[in-house]
Amino acid sequence: MLNDDIKQWTILLVDDEPDNLDFTQKMLEFYGAQVHSARNGLEGLKLLETITPTLILLDLSMPQMDGWEMFKAIRALPHGDKLPVIALTAHAMTSHRKQVAEEGFDGYLAKPFRLKELVAEMRRVVQANIPDSVASDHSGN
Repeated sequence: MLNDDIKQWTILLVDDEPDNLDFTQKMLEFYGAQVHSARNGLEGLKLLETITPTLILLDLSMPQMDGWEMFKAIRALPHGDKLPVIALTAHAMTSHRKQVAEEGFDGYLAKPFRLKELVAEMRRVVQANIPDSVASDHSGN
């Protein structure tokens, strides 16, 4: 079961697949997270102009601007190095996981994933990147 910590989080979810986007957003909102969604990296970057998410869930394969490009753009933003980013991908090969880690992503999750796996990876990444007092008070605005 999810704890109250997720209710304090603002999540930017970026995925071009409508079913993945809708399902993940509804799942996280059901447990109280504030979720902002985008269908490609350009939309995701636009949202970052108005929100400061607790973490970003970022699909790697998308049209217009893929997750790899968006990740580089995030890291180039002021304080972008402080935003935890979890790569979401249907490519579950060991070499892909290694490439994600080498590029500097904070986490990795292969699709399809289960709620328990998603939440565990989100918590691990938030706890590793944001001090507990900040994580629990992080409103996203």
